[in-house]
Amino acid sequence: MTKSETIYLYTDGAASGNPGPGGWGVVLCCGSLRKEMSGGYALTTNNRMELLAVIKGLEAIRWKDAAVEVWSDSQYVVNTITQGWKRKKNADLWARYDAVASGFRLQFHWLRGHAGHPENERCDRLAVAAYSMPGLPADEGYVQNNSDSLFEP
Repeated sequence: MTKSETIYLYTDGAASGNPGPGGWGVVLCCGSLRKEMSGGYALTTNNRMELLAVIKGLEAIRWKDAAVEVWSDSQYVVNTITQGWKRKKNADLWARYDAVASGFRLQFHWLRGHAGHPENERCDRLAVAAYSMPGLPADEGYVQNNSDSLFEP
């Protein structure tokens, strides 16, 4: 394996309720190597978890300036990046994405979720399992950005 090989990053986010408990799942593939990761939060949104999955996947890659193909079923993530949609929400995560993304040559692809794509299906299972765990931490970015509302979410 060489640093010139493409890294494939498959991602998914999920939330039970929106907001509600949420999780993210990542599958990274390069040559014969494969890495799976996931995590969850007690209160968050689906879009935050979709974006966080991309961030966590990129943060796990050690090769700087690597060619990375990102595959996501999130139109929110893919279209915000490829079509310049406005980043009105989740500013904390978009800043984190910008910081990590600058170190890679990225290409984004949208794929239909729950359509039988093996890596996307695996990411979904990882995300759901992650938010189903007891004792999840708070998504501080979500809490801080929504703390000025009159009622609890």
